Amino acid sequence: MGHIDEAVADLFYQLGKQNTLVPAILAETFRSLSVCRRAGEGPMTNLEYKRWFSKRINDNIPRPSLGAARSIEESLRVIPSELEVIKQEFERKNLELGKKIERLEEEKMYLSLDIDVQKIEVKKVRKEKRKIEEDRDDLKTQYKRIQLSMKRAGLGKSSE
Repeated sequence: MGHIDEAVADLFYQLGKQNTLVPAILAETFRSLSVCRRAGEGPMTNLEYKRWFSKRINDNIPRPSLGAARSIEESLRVIPSELEVIKQEFERKNLELGKKIERLEEEKMYLSLDIDVQKIEVKKVRKEKRKIEEDRDDLKTQYKRIQLSMKRAGLGKSSE
């Protein structure tokens, strides 16, 4: 019965590696058990089995490819949940809106400066308008005085 125990132990060893397919492990285990039974020798005395066991050559069991092997970190990497994806999207949009607000505030500042400049120019134009109106009124007053003095002097009368 020792050869059966050894075959079962080998089965569990292969299963523990998790690199091979279960049907392939079972097939190899049963093949080795039947070789031991046919030989009719005592437990673990079959030379062919001992050679196979020492070399651990299993032609029918596929070996894991190193290209497909993943690190433990990759295997344990957590896929972000829907909530985390939504949170990241919210933070991205929040950042975009913050930048847009900054641009609008800067534009508002420039516009308020433009308004201040326009107010100063309007004050200047109104002041010039008042001065021109005062000058016009002065000219009207002088014109009336000159006409009155010309009337008194008789210069404004025509000769008949």
